[in-house]
Amino acid sequence: MTASLPPVRSSDALSRFQLFPFAALSASYFAHIGFFNPYLPLWLKDLGFSIAIIGLLTAVQAATRVLAPYGWGWLSDHTGERVKLLRYCAGAALLCSAGLLVHGGVAWMAFVLLLMFIHTSAMMPMSEAALAHLVSTAQGFDARRYGRVRLWGSLGFLVMVFVAGAWFELQGMQSFPAWAVGSLVLLNLSVWWLPNRKETVHHGEVRPSVMPVLRQRKVQWFFATVFFHVLSHIGIYVFFSLYLDELGYSKIMIGVLWAVSVAAEIVWFFTQSRWLPKFSLSMWMFICAAAMVVRMALTTWAAPWLWALVLAQLLHALTFATQHTACIALLSHHFPGCLRSRGQALYASIGYGVPGVLGALGGGALSDALGLSAVYACSIVTAVLACACAWQCVHHTAQRLVAETQK
Repeated sequence: MTASLPPVRSSDALSRFQLFPFAALSASYFAHIGFFNPYLPLWLKDLGFSIAIIGLLTAVQAATRVLAPYGWGWLSDHTGERVKLLRYCAGAALLCSAGLLVHGGVAWMAFVLLLMFIHTSAMMPMSEAALAHLVSTAQGFDARRYGRVRLWGSLGFLVMVFVAGAWFELQGMQSFPAWAVGSLVLLNLSVWWLPNRKETVHHGEVRPSVMPVLRQRKVQWFFATVFFHVLSHIGIYVFFSLYLDELGYSKIMIGVLWAVSVAAEIVWFFTQSRWLPKFSLSMWMFICAAAMVVRMALTTWAAPWLWALVLAQLLHALTFATQHTACIALLSHHFPGCLRSRGQALYASIGYGVPGVLGALGGGALSDALGLSAVYACSIVTAVLACACAWQCVHHTAQRLVAETQK
């Protein structure tokens, strides 16, 4: 499994109707993300906050990913009430988003975002765990089924980032809070479409610990690769819209460039079952990290040229979509059964929480001192580190295959 990802064609063909609710959840969740993450920094800038403060406020989302996903994942594993927890999180996030309608200072904004993100940061790990379980068979992880569901999230992001960019270009950023509330209403509707299936929980049964898994060297190198890879990506997630705005690109063009990256990932998710078996999952992670080096170099030194930015954004098919699928497949292997939710939560915390905090805070301070391009120059270095860690994953996979051959 860790060596390669064979094409899976489940004999017990999974009904499309079982996957539709997950597709709707993915579409609505990433539609919310598709306007919120790219345009939150621009809204905060419109409110008069400095780039350092914007970095601090956007770091709140990453900070909640450090601990909140694991707490929700632990609760999900121990109660089996994954869908009820998803519904609660969506409803609570909607209520908290009303706080954005109130004009306040930095402290108020941080408080509202903290409450929102505590709940929304828990949703993807739990839903990804449920989906990974649903598309896994005796033959392994079904990348084709997973990709066909996950591409709806990309479509939701694509439509929203383009539509929101056009709206904000014409109407200004004042309606950002209303968009937040409206997108979370859609998210709540999709969560209530999910079938309310409770996972069987055997009370009194000793739940396995994740520590023996985390002590494995191949798992440690896996998380190290994810850490540095996502840390390289933070410059895109947090500062890309500000960077383009500073370079003179319009909000419509900012939306178009975000849309280019998402269109590339949609194509990948739709066709990934054709390409993934060609290399091991570890090798794919190395290829993705190498692509990240190229993407950050183009973004750092060639951003004034539109063609270079388009090329850099097209690499999103590798730096995000391919890397994400490889990670989900590896997590399903390393953290099976009742470890699944906690494995996904650790992925969110180690992969997105800690790098998000460091990237947002460090990037804010760095951009204040040296300019936004310096953030992407540092991302080249972290992408090289991701390459080195991914190569260790390849090395350990090769060692395991040799050991198995010699038996």
